[in-house]
Amino acid sequence: MDSLTYLQLLRGNRSFRRLWFGQVISELGNWFNFIAGLGLVRALSHGDPEVTTIMLLARLVPFTVFAPLAGAFVDRWSRRTVMIVADLARVGVAFGFLLVHGPEQFWIAYVCTALLSFFGAFFEAAKNASLPNITGERDLLAGNALMFSSRFLLMSFGAALGGWTAANVGYRAAFIVNAISFVASAFSIWLIPDEQTREAAPPESGGHKESKRPAFWIDIREGWSYIVSHAPVAAIIFTNVLWASGGGAINLISDRLGGIVFAGEHGISGDSAVAALYFAAGMGLFIGMMIARRAGTYVELRGKITGFIGWSLVAQGVIFALMGLMPSLWLGCLLLFVGRILLGAEFAVQETLLMRLVPDKLRGRVSTTDRATEILIWSFSTSLAGWSLRAITPRTLTVIAGLLSATSGVFWLVLFASGRVRLPRRWRAGESSAKTETLPVAGGF
Repeated sequence: MDSLTYLQLLRGNRSFRRLWFGQVISELGNWFNFIAGLGLVRALSHGDPEVTTIMLLARLVPFTVFAPLAGAFVDRWSRRTVMIVADLARVGVAFGFLLVHGPEQFWIAYVCTALLSFFGAFFEAAKNASLPNITGERDLLAGNALMFSSRFLLMSFGAALGGWTAANVGYRAAFIVNAISFVASAFSIWLIPDEQTREAAPPESGGHKESKRPAFWIDIREGWSYIVSHAPVAAIIFTNVLWASGGGAINLISDRLGGIVFAGEHGISGDSAVAALYFAAGMGLFIGMMIARRAGTYVELRGKITGFIGWSLVAQGVIFALMGLMPSLWLGCLLLFVGRILLGAEFAVQETLLMRLVPDKLRGRVSTTDRATEILIWSFSTSLAGWSLRAITPRTLTVIAGLLSATSGVFWLVLFASGRVRLPRRWRAGESSAKTETLPVAGGF
């Protein structure tokens, strides 16, 4: 049966609509905060790249550290409650940025950024683990694509509005908008019935009470054991890690290209140039996500998912590298836009594949492990990129980062072309029914 269209999914699935609306509202505020926060510390530090790097690391590192714990947490507790508490906690944190008036208060900006990331890890884990249960198997690709396309559309408009607000109204307004957005998101999530966020538990046999839950570290270890014993899942996670080795520098690159290299071009301010790059990236990811439902269905029916993922990663990396050679902001934005279309479509297909491969009871842990390991490398990439700017230009950094991100596609294609990793038969075409559907296990690649 064909998947519902995006509009049909929003109209017909009330719980999905509420989850989607909550994300849309909070993402808009998040991007207001992100652009305003970077702009504030850039202005107060007179463009010091080390201050920007610390802000980016404060955004990345807490997610890396706490995402595995968040994944185990949402696999055993109410996912709806976790999302609501995370939203309400972020309200107070967002207001903390209003206390930053000079370099002596930078520590407040770092702490608030880290706390937003910490609570965001729990929200993301609960949301991602809930989504397949709310949409169902048939509409998971459409739901994934719509959730992420909306996120990236809001990245575009949130970044653009954040840049405009910072330049014309001031940074404070953006921080207030961010706080209000979390309240609206919490209310929308509160309207979702809790039982719809996870699979129904099997009835207990013999009327015995539920046994004592294992420790969190045992839950986390179980998630890792599943990953290393299922090669397709491990391949997805390691491919994302390789992508992050270069792609993880994109935020720093956008800040340096926009705020330093292209600032002043045709009278455009640094904040506006950074916002333009984020707008181009977000619009590209949005369009990529919007075409993902049809593209994903097409490649799945023809058993070409692995080729689509691999070649898309290679192409986006090459385009990313070429962005560093562009002589103007608008040409840089154009290449970033095109590359992100490819990356957006690839990501939706890959994320849906991961969700389908992993059982519900482990989905929170595996999903957050995927994100945590990727962001760990993203953090390292950001740190290394910030340090490298002492020796190379932002343009050179862009070329190197783009080519590094392309290696993820090469790795993926080699894994599947060599037969070291195989998907279940439902995603393969033209193969004999005599071949096993058993997934390769430990040491699969």
